[in-house]
Amino acid sequence: MDYREEDYLMLSGIQHFAFCRRQWALIVIEQQWADNYLTIAGELLHENAHDKSFTERRGKKLITRGMPIYSRTMGISGECDVVEFILDPKNGVPLFGQEGRYQPVPIEYKHGIPKLPDFLQLTAEVMCLEEMLCCQIPVGYMYYEKTRHREKVDITEELRQQVKQLFEEMHNYYARGYTPKAKKTKSCAACSLKDICLPSMTAKPSAAAYIQQRIGEEDI
Repeated sequence: MDYREEDYLMLSGIQHFAFCRRQWALIVIEQQWADNYLTIAGELLHENAHDKSFTERRGKKLITRGMPIYSRTMGISGECDVVEFILDPKNGVPLFGQEGRYQPVPIEYKHGIPKLPDFLQLTAEVMCLEEMLCCQIPVGYMYYEKTRHREKVDITEELRQQVKQLFEEMHNYYARGYTPKAKKTKSCAACSLKDICLPSMTAKPSAAAYIQQRIGEEDI
């Protein structure tokens, strides 16, 4: 099934959703947002990576930034931080205005350290590029500002299936307008929405559960 364009979700949301479904729902469904030092650092990093005016050729490699991408089958759209098109006569695809055939390789920029939600976002970008360009992309790369190192990511079938399942779940939540209840974890401390989410308060027992507990105590 192909999604209508007006029903597309932001591709980058998969990182929030994989990290915390409530965080994603607060941002996307309830339109809540707050910054902390982590989100600001990430925004500054992406300002450079998304400079659409910057296209560079280095030998057999064509480098583009802020490339718009989408997938009709997953109902998503977004941008790639960087896509390197590497001259590959055998496995590459033709590019408008360019001679030869090129293999696309996306590079996603992040501020922190390697983690699964990052790999899922990169995989989603790969799947969009494959759908748009009718090609196969076996690997992508993560670049982490903290380590200043590129991390090679094999785009496995397991990652692809996780991406499909997560976007199906995201569309389901969005269609229902559903925001999950908070579940307090260690990750809550670093979340910019913790003062909006209030995981400590929402994680407490409900009034009904408290009354039931007291009734049980009185019966003893």
